[in-house]
Amino acid sequence: MRKLVNKIIFFINSVVAFALLMSYLLPYISPQTFPLLSVLSLTVPILIVINVLFLLYWAILLKRKMLLSLIVLILGISHVSSLYKLRGKSSDEISESTLSLFSFNVHAFNRFKWIDSDIIPKDISKLVRDENPDIFCAQEFYNNPDIDFKQYDHKYEYFHHGSQELALVIFSKYPFINKGSLSFKKTANNVIFADIATPSDTIRVYNVHLQSHGISTKTHDLAKADSQKLFKRIQVSFKKQQSQAEQLIEHMKSSPYKNIVMGDFNNTAYSYIYDKIKSENLQDTFKEAGKGFGKTFNFELFPARIDFILVPEDTEVVDFKSFDIELSDHYPIFSRIKL
Repeated sequence: MRKLVNKIIFFINSVVAFALLMSYLLPYISPQTFPLLSVLSLTVPILIVINVLFLLYWAILLKRKMLLSLIVLILGISHVSSLYKLRGKSSDEISESTLSLFSFNVHAFNRFKWIDSDIIPKDISKLVRDENPDIFCAQEFYNNPDIDFKQYDHKYEYFHHGSQELALVIFSKYPFINKGSLSFKKTANNVIFADIATPSDTIRVYNVHLQSHGISTKTHDLAKADSQKLFKRIQVSFKKQQSQAEQLIEHMKSSPYKNIVMGDFNNTAYSYIYDKIKSENLQDTFKEAGKGFGKTFNFELFPARIDFILVPEDTEVVDFKSFDIELSDHYPIFSRIKL
């Protein structure tokens, strides 16, 4: 009986290991070419965790079957390191070349009471005040009378398509030389940028909010959803994300300054979208200095990391942290770099 059970377990192990192996190809397959396959990128964290559990199971039984998941995990070590970091970096050293960056999808400051609290705007204001970043990029920004970011002398606020509802905003302690919007068509999502004269160098900062999926973060809501319609919706949003990422990359190539890209990608570090943007001589601050899962989105099924701070490869990442606090459906992220 035990042999039969182990055969069934190993069969499931083989299927999950193969799925994870196939996911390693996702950064090279565009959503517009194979949209259904691109959806697999959302499940990679689950596939990694399940393979680790299978590895431990066979290791406890002293079975060579453990080699299957072990080899697949080793082959995708960069995927594993995108999910979890054992050690982070931290330093209190601050110099003129040190720049602190903060990104947060504020979810309209809890405008429609998704969270049972009346002081979310004040709590977010206090968090930003306490962390005191040099540059703060906010997504889904709503002008609430209780917010207070007076510490910033420079602000670029852009309402896409003339909407006065939600905006992308870049707050900075340093002056803007230039600013603008990529203005994506037929969507509320967008990317804005600002050329900022810091004490050590002029940089271009992109505040990114790529195409949203419009799906619930709650498992019971997902269980009720029509799976076919859900997959189709995600495929459509991934295709739009590819077009938006291509527009962003084209704009970045014309930048006269070093580029910093941060914000809500609405996609994971295993995706074609992330890989293409990061390939523009950028590095992921979480992978360089983060610790733990670094989750940035409140998704019940697994620790999702869909918000990023990407900085030039030739800069030193001093530290990185995400904040496990319920102020939005996203979690804020912070990093310091040396230009």
